[in-house]
Amino acid sequence: MSQSILIVEDEPAIAELLTVHIKYAGYHPLPARDVEGANALVSERLPDLIVLDWMLPGTSGLSFLRRLRADSRTTEVPVIMLTACTEERDLLDGLEAGADDYMSKPFSPKELMARIGAVLRRRAPELANHAVTVNGLTLDPSTRRVYVEDDGAQLPVRLGPTEFNLLHFFLTHPERVHSRTLLLDQVWGNHVFIEERTVDVHIKRLRSALKPVSYESSIETVRGSGDMFSRTSPSQRTETAI
Repeated sequence: MSQSILIVEDEPAIAELLTVHIKYAGYHPLPARDVEGANALVSERLPDLIVLDWMLPGTSGLSFLRRLRADSRTTEVPVIMLTACTEERDLLDGLEAGADDYMSKPFSPKELMARIGAVLRRRAPELANHAVTVNGLTLDPSTRRVYVEDDGAQLPVRLGPTEFNLLHFFLTHPERVHSRTLLLDQVWGNHVFIEERTVDVHIKRLRSALKPVSYESSIETVRGSGDMFSRTSPSQRTETAI
């Protein structure tokens, strides 16, 4: 079965344009004109990716995105937002709400197809199947689980697909400072047009996801150089601080 893409767009001409290009690219389009229609489709079949317009009648695309990220069933479904908003604050709002990518209208259908392909590849990357553990934090590519061992229990870490791949790269290359350009090439792919600021947003989201298990400070930013994953355990950092 081909991968399904939910298209949430209220403008008929744009919705038809997206449907045609997505179908031609070999995906199965699931069009919806508003959040109510999108919810009905999601309840029937979980899509592999969602193309979501920001400005929708009734509930906005941004509000719908926040609902998706708050629901355990849909929290990991990749989302590409489309919007006529071009201010930098709007871009950051969309990314911080959980969007995996962002395109401003008017957009190039060819570029959108490239971004859809890139996001789907990031969701299921060609990673080694063996789990990697650094300082008690374990990432298992075969099950796409991240957890911390604590007194025999496994405390789960909830990550979106981009944060999962970003953490995998950090854990397999610890104690090395990685520039934003390098992270874009290794995690997103050098064939995708992504702003470097996007990396900062995803690192912020990764830190937030690691905070409940006290690993947020493991992601260190080296001013003017980039970011790294420290092998120093949370307890060691606490003792050093004391």
